[in-house]
Amino acid sequence: MTKAQDTTLPEETITPPAVLVHGGRVLPAVTVDTYNEELRDEEGFVGDRASRRAFHAILADWRDRLKERGEDPFGDVPMEEISKSKLDKMLSSGDPVSAGLVHTVVEEFAGELATVIRRFLRLDTWKDTQRIVIGGGMIGSRIGELAMGRTSIMLAADGIKIELAAIQNDPDEAGLIGAVHLAPSWVMAGHDAILAVDIGGTNVRVGVVELNSGKRGEIEEADVWKRQVWRHADDKPGRDEAVEKIAAMLAKLIDRAGEEKMKLAPFMGIGCPGLIDEHGFILKGGQNLPGNWEGKSFNLAAALSAHLPKIGAHDIFIQIHNDAVVQGLSEVPNMKDVEHWGVMTIGTGLGNARFTNRE
Repeated sequence: MTKAQDTTLPEETITPPAVLVHGGRVLPAVTVDTYNEELRDEEGFVGDRASRRAFHAILADWRDRLKERGEDPFGDVPMEEISKSKLDKMLSSGDPVSAGLVHTVVEEFAGELATVIRRFLRLDTWKDTQRIVIGGGMIGSRIGELAMGRTSIMLAADGIKIELAAIQNDPDEAGLIGAVHLAPSWVMAGHDAILAVDIGGTNVRVGVVELNSGKRGEIEEADVWKRQVWRHADDKPGRDEAVEKIAAMLAKLIDRAGEEKMKLAPFMGIGCPGLIDEHGFILKGGQNLPGNWEGKSFNLAAALSAHLPKIGAHDIFIQIHNDAVVQGLSEVPNMKDVEHWGVMTIGTGLGNARFTNRE
């Protein structure tokens, strides 16, 4: 039996908030119908079947089978040294065994992703979804494109009418760009850019995102001006050390923006794994972050604020939301032709969110 947590609100309670809140359901451009769904079956979390770890597990399994015949094209290369770019090169290497291995792994992974999508579409909160954008670093590779294309064909063969599309922004920048859609335009009026942070299970990205607002103040072409990346999974820091490192990265960007005479808004959007409550506490889903970030004993916004400078004469207002939600928000300008759409991010786990456009 498939079970899902109830992450939705009764329809009558979904009204625009009087003040900005963390993990908000009603945002300027969309209503967040649900996010961070943790579907389970007898094997565990359904989404884990279409994660980066799952892809690596499938590859490792097929390598073991080929090793028994002395045909593993990677030889003694450990799994952690096999990158997406190496797999992409194998597809066009001219070696039938190498290319065949990659195609086989992609095919099996696509089958898992198709299964996950079928499960999500059975949820009331995901019914009538017209398009799903696929994000995460994997989708920026050739193997990611093939997996998405093969998944589309599998779903079509089952009579499931759903369009799959890759997130159009750079996967490393989508989680930063989406932050501009967390705040109403009046927060950023008269400014050129905002600060943004994308916290994942492996990396932390911080950046300055230019607004590039249109004539009506609509943010159509936001772009990352400067960014920094920290692979915290390699350093394995404690929680306090991680917060101090993120704050130091942000301080450098604030100084750089000041040197360039850029008008930074005193606002920062943060995408972070897990279920975020209105006070900014991570209630669940933060197990891949460095240290213990979950529960009411730690508030990320408060912890960061203690280390950040003011912008102008103002404290920086911080708004936190789920990282898949924020990455999905980067696609708002490209979703005007549909009403209901979702996002799935292939990373350490499988992030997910479903949106309905607001007029």
